[in-house]
Amino acid sequence: MRQVVLDTETTGLDWERGHRIIEIGCVEMINRRQTGKTYHCYLNPEREVDEAAQEVHGLSSKDLADKPLFRDVAESFLDFVDGTELIIHNAPFDVGFLDNELRLADLESRVLGNTGQVLDTLILARQIHPGQRNSLDALCKRYGIDNSRRDLHGALLDSLLLTEVYLAMTGGQAALSLGDANDGHSQESSEVVRRVDRSGIDLMVVHPTDAEIQEHNAQLDLIEKSASGKSVWRRTEP
Repeated sequence: MRQVVLDTETTGLDWERGHRIIEIGCVEMINRRQTGKTYHCYLNPEREVDEAAQEVHGLSSKDLADKPLFRDVAESFLDFVDGTELIIHNAPFDVGFLDNELRLADLESRVLGNTGQVLDTLILARQIHPGQRNSLDALCKRYGIDNSRRDLHGALLDSLLLTEVYLAMTGGQAALSLGDANDGHSQESSEVVRRVDRSGIDLMVVHPTDAEIQEHNAQLDLIEKSASGKSVWRRTEP
């Protein structure tokens, strides 16, 4: 199963009032493993950036003047997300902006809102943590994810953070699979696995209570829902 975690930055809050996308960031996962492949670009929005928006992401109209137009990168972007489930925090915002850009680029037939393959992690977080703050920063704090580099919002950084949040919310990541080092949009990471020798140690076995089992099953229900019925967790239970 291929998934793409996606985020955008924009000139303002409302595409219906003429605001445009200035940055796209995507992170690829296959079978819930980060591959190391990313898609990232800055865009010339062909309009001024609102002052309030600039305070959020730090990008000015001058910074973006020499960047490509959306129509120039539309095909490469669509190729990257083609056939995937998109994972987006507050999806209506990003999908609304992206679909508007696609329409402006005469690609209305390929708008993302019609695919039905978008998972909104804000809705998922509200289901798991009702009545709590579920912004990306709040979720990073709740799940112990380091977001200290997030002085300003950035589409790729936020996608990387959201990837960790999504995996933490839905059961974790088994391993990291490295992408193609020759891909211009790729980033790679590695892990060191340390094996601990527990031979000769008597480990206490703690059995779950009935309440803990019910809570566990409720979490599995959420994972099954977020994975569109493709979760393997229950299939691996004894």
